[in-house]
Amino acid sequence: MDTETLLKHNSRSLYLSAQALPRKMRPAFSVAYLLCRYADTIADTHLLPAKRRLYWIEQFPQLIQTQDAQQITQLAKEISGGSENPYEEILIKNLTPCLTLFNQISSPQQTIIMEVLQAVCEGMRIDLNTFPTGQNISPVSLKTDQELRHYCRLMGGRPGLFWSKLIYHTQRVSMPEEEFYNLGKHIGDALQIVNILRDLPKDLQLGRCYFPQTDLQAAGLSPEDLLNPVNSTRFEPIKNKWIFWGLSRLQSAKPYFRELSRLHGGQRAAVAWPVLWTADTLYEVYQEKNLLNLQKRVKISRNIIYSTILLTPIILLSNTAFCVWLNRKMHRFSR
Repeated sequence: MDTETLLKHNSRSLYLSAQALPRKMRPAFSVAYLLCRYADTIADTHLLPAKRRLYWIEQFPQLIQTQDAQQITQLAKEISGGSENPYEEILIKNLTPCLTLFNQISSPQQTIIMEVLQAVCEGMRIDLNTFPTGQNISPVSLKTDQELRHYCRLMGGRPGLFWSKLIYHTQRVSMPEEEFYNLGKHIGDALQIVNILRDLPKDLQLGRCYFPQTDLQAAGLSPEDLLNPVNSTRFEPIKNKWIFWGLSRLQSAKPYFRELSRLHGGQRAAVAWPVLWTADTLYEVYQEKNLLNLQKRVKISRNIIYSTILLTPIILLSNTAFCVWLNRKMHRFSR
């Protein structure tokens, strides 16, 4: 199976973003996502004990570089049949096409792919070393705000840095390199915190509470308390704290977007879409007063996704239009 089909079936929104990218960026973007998604499947599989998952996560970046056929076969054998998602199962059995595409990518782009893969695998190593695994487990939380911010940087900010490096080396950016990279990391932080917020009930069932002990103790809560939806009201201050942290990071999208050439409309769209959808999802989380209910998983509708795409031409030629659009989405939180 080709990597384009794998991407389409494993992430609807990222597939749409990839299709909008300039051709010279698309392969690196696609293969980086698929490799990180493969690593995520290793970390989450229930077929292996935590120690064995940790082994494969620590080996995975090196495996991509050595491309040892025997190890690839062994890995697929050990994790096949553990996912409820049929397309994820197809990805498990199709690492070789990803490696073929990786080998065709330029050496500088391979380097930044490996950087982001190593960062994401480090985040997954934190998961496996911090949180319990097994049946009927009580959730464990991170300890401090700094730990959560660091986790968001590994799982979101570093992918934002990867994206920014791709852009910086394929088009002219007037902003100093490190400043542009920092903006990209901030945007990635926001994209990660929204994932943590919307996936909270599911993660709790897996023993994972990313919200720090310091926040929970201030609200008179324990990680176990979050398993009971009746405590959603008491969790509201913590939820809102991290929503507004995400919004503050998302503000970086405005100066970032101004640096993107109007000659690269697809690239501008591929940046604008995740940012706008993140603002929409944060608002859905903000509106949801029963966030701890496992049956209330928050997600934006297909209508929001496709209406954003249809309105994209308005912002392709106007930085002001993008900033106004994003500001309107953000101002909903202060009403």
